[in-house]
Amino acid sequence: MRTASFTEFRNNARSFFDRVEKGETIEIYRHGRPAALLTPVGRGTASEFRETKALKIPGVSLSRALLADRENDDR
Repeated sequence: MRTASFTEFRNNARSFFDRVEKGETIEIYRHGRPAALLTPVGRGTASEFRETKALKIPGVSLSRALLADRENDDR
């Protein structure tokens, strides 16, 4: 796995993306600590994201529960 500083990545983003498209994984460091992992997207993964459907859970919606909780806190 290749490593690079954030500055190096920022200045050479195009070449890093070219390498990742060829299958390489790159770990980006910022201030000497790992900050990001640039990895290739698996085959079909991008289309899988587009085809996902909203998660539906029976019961009270989260937004309604939060609003009710806020109303109770105000009292």
